[in-house]
Amino acid sequence: MINGILNVYKEKGYTSHDVVAKLRGITKQKKIGHTGTLDPDAQGVLPVCLGRATKLCSLLTEKDKIYECTLLLGKETDTQDISGTILEEKETEHLTEETVKKCIQGYIGAYEQIPPMYSALKVNGKKLYELAREGKEVTRMPRQVQIYQIDILAMDLPRVRMRIHCSKGTYIRTLCHDIGVQLGTGGCMEELLRTKVSCFAAEDSRRLEEIEMYMKKGELDKILIPTDRMFSDLRRITVGKKEARLAYNGNTFPAQKQADDMCCHADEEVRVYDEQQQFIGIFYYDEKKKSFKVRKMFLSQ
Repeated sequence: MINGILNVYKEKGYTSHDVVAKLRGITKQKKIGHTGTLDPDAQGVLPVCLGRATKLCSLLTEKDKIYECTLLLGKETDTQDISGTILEEKETEHLTEETVKKCIQGYIGAYEQIPPMYSALKVNGKKLYELAREGKEVTRMPRQVQIYQIDILAMDLPRVRMRIHCSKGTYIRTLCHDIGVQLGTGGCMEELLRTKVSCFAAEDSRRLEEIEMYMKKGELDKILIPTDRMFSDLRRITVGKKEARLAYNGNTFPAQKQADDMCCHADEEVRVYDEQQQFIGIFYYDEKKKSFKVRKMFLSQ
């Protein structure tokens, strides 16, 4: 089984599920999961986890993200992006760059955002976009998201090119819509590129055809990111055979009397490896019992 993470560049026209399906065909492996949806018209970084690394999917979904997008003012659509049906068009000639800039920068910080109807969120077990396609609209509760930074890259009204650093769960097309509403002209998202998810950057990502080429050459390991690299900020400890047998099954094992372990402080998380340097998982130190307890397993025998 292939275990690790691929930094995939999702191209236009593919859903995140399409990318997973393509990779299952390329790798001949079923155990694959993506780390957060991107709309079909969006492009950019989509980390995909394979094998044991699928345990990281929820962790990576929680990470901050950076996007570059084009806001088009003067058009409001049902999907909040340019691919949707135009609901209303308004003049934008009266807008000034200073007014638009001030409005956009007002969204930096905590922000109550109402999820769009065209989204994969579920209400009573049914996805919102399914209801939207049936012509139904339901009440959605606002959710607090965090906009850490917005940089205006270019402004040629009615278009504004922006870079946005935000928390998980932020809909960039909804942000574009809300800016348009506040300016009184309406607005929608014209383009979207996700440039970063956690430590995964667009400049290091690979398109599906590149990944297929590496796979055919038997060189996938050249671009496959090891699971334990996601925890490189944690201290690494290697355990003996006795401790490893316990760790393989997620059991608590005693701290060894060696310098590394003696440095552990209460509840410190560490990366645990066996003598063959296989990554077992993340354990934390129980100072009272002088032992390590499992936090997340990545290897079992």
